[in-house]
Amino acid sequence: MKKVGFLLFLVVMMIAFPRMADASSYSAKIYLDGQELNLSSGVVVENQNGTVMVPIRVVSEQLGFRVSWTKATQTVTVQNSVKNVSMVIGSSYATIDGQRVQMTKAPVLRGGTTLVPLRFVSEQMGLQVRWDNQQKAIYLQSTGSGGEAPGSGNGSGTAATVDGLSFNENKLMVAVSGNARANVSTLSNPDRIVIDLTNTRFSDGFGSNNNFNSVSQSGQFTVSGYPDVKSVRYSLFNENPMTVRIVVDLNYAKNYTVSGLENGSGILTVDLNTASAPNPGTGGKKLVVIDAGHGDQDPGAIGVTGKREKDFNLQMALKVQRLLQQEPNIDVVMTRSTDTFLELRERAKIANDLKADVFISIHANSGPSSASGTETYYYHESDKALANALHKEIVQAIGLRDRGVKYGNFHVIRETNMPGALLEVGFLSNSNDESKLFDPATQDRVAAAIVRGLKNYLQVN
Repeated sequence: MKKVGFLLFLVVMMIAFPRMADASSYSAKIYLDGQELNLSSGVVVENQNGTVMVPIRVVSEQLGFRVSWTKATQTVTVQNSVKNVSMVIGSSYATIDGQRVQMTKAPVLRGGTTLVPLRFVSEQMGLQVRWDNQQKAIYLQSTGSGGEAPGSGNGSGTAATVDGLSFNENKLMVAVSGNARANVSTLSNPDRIVIDLTNTRFSDGFGSNNNFNSVSQSGQFTVSGYPDVKSVRYSLFNENPMTVRIVVDLNYAKNYTVSGLENGSGILTVDLNTASAPNPGTGGKKLVVIDAGHGDQDPGAIGVTGKREKDFNLQMALKVQRLLQQEPNIDVVMTRSTDTFLELRERAKIANDLKADVFISIHANSGPSSASGTETYYYHESDKALANALHKEIVQAIGLRDRGVKYGNFHVIRETNMPGALLEVGFLSNSNDESKLFDPATQDRVAAAIVRGLKNYLQVN
């Protein structure tokens, strides 16, 4: 989802530098909880009479806040675990947890992009900022207590310490003193191993032996000679509780074993010298990529009763995934399995990089209230057999009007290299269709129908 922070960093940035004329003239580095952030190319930042305005998508894609857009009322809402901030295009008043508050500038719409005031959003989301004039850097702290940015504390107390780390013989080794607690997990897109050491900080002598910035409390090094790993990054990730995060950036998914720190002290070893899990689609299995359309700040179509397309898409995709995971001759990969946002090109890239056999994008339709039924789209002529196989089963399962199999110039099926189909299961703008789409029993039937269609097309048992 993890993705909303970037924008807020900018927010802080501009807050710390009110005299800045515009974002393009600003060259300071920005750090979030010790990790440097970079502004994506093509992002337009405006300065309106001293108020810095940034695209709301930047907020949603980098910091981890939830952002939603209601087209009918032109309202953008930013949420974290404790606060809900709603802003309306053209209005200088925002609603914060039900209370009306005035802003210095109203959100604006620029060519379909919503711009919001950085200072206001950052303050409401509880961000803390520290400017280091010597380093020419802004340090943004999204969590913690005491109002200090990462690395600004004196490190006192009973926290354990990371005294050193190295990568050798395809192993990450971390020297720890004290009573540390280690939590090791994996993340994908991109693949990486994440080690969180709680009740832990960097020792005072850590920086003398490592590529470490003592101000930002972060560092990294490139790994060469070991094809599994790109680099290793480390930072003081949180101050409450004190947490050191170490990230091993992988070139591909990799199995590993963890040992050490049985007593909270010693050498933590993450050993990559173990057999990797077989790549999806190997061993004679067919690989299917399931794409739940829209997500996060992109809700898709809004139904008659306010239900969101992105929720239906994900519910259906997860049910299809669970059924496919029971099939011995099929592997399944999801473009998203939570309420996250991916660009269209990212969805196609996942399937292309995996060299999938089939790509299916799940959607719900919208139109006049009288519009009803199921339709399935293909782009390449070679996709048509897949679309027909899926459409036949779905129409029988859901019992809505058969609107046919059609050509459609949709990015995700145009840019994928394998047979693909985009499913419009029903119309959210039609009350009868909407009730069927969100009925769990109907969803189960449609999921089973999609699997039947896939198996028929792939000719697998």
